[in-house]
Amino acid sequence: MNITHGFHATMTAHPGKADELIAALLTAPSLPDDDCVVFLVGRSAGTPDVVHVTEGWTTEEAHTRFFNSAEAQAFTAGIQQLVADSHYTDEIPVGGKSAF
Repeated sequence: MNITHGFHATMTAHPGKADELIAALLTAPSLPDDDCVVFLVGRSAGTPDVVHVTEGWTTEEAHTRFFNSAEAQAFTAGIQQLVADSHYTDEIPVGGKSAF
């Protein structure tokens, strides 16, 4: 599948909430969406409250459609209470390797 839209998010969880944020992200409703080709969650080795997410979507329209859904809106609202700060950068994953 071709990825034409994506982003990288860096979120700083409220102190002690990173594990809860990671658990929530790993059950994100986008995971079963066929248009979400890449969804990776990682944690900073040096700063345990920092969580990274990389997403790759087939199209920007598919991403917009999904994030406008009631399910995605509820999910996003739910994790916001765990996040103290966040930064987003556009990114289109182009390849690599996963051992998952």
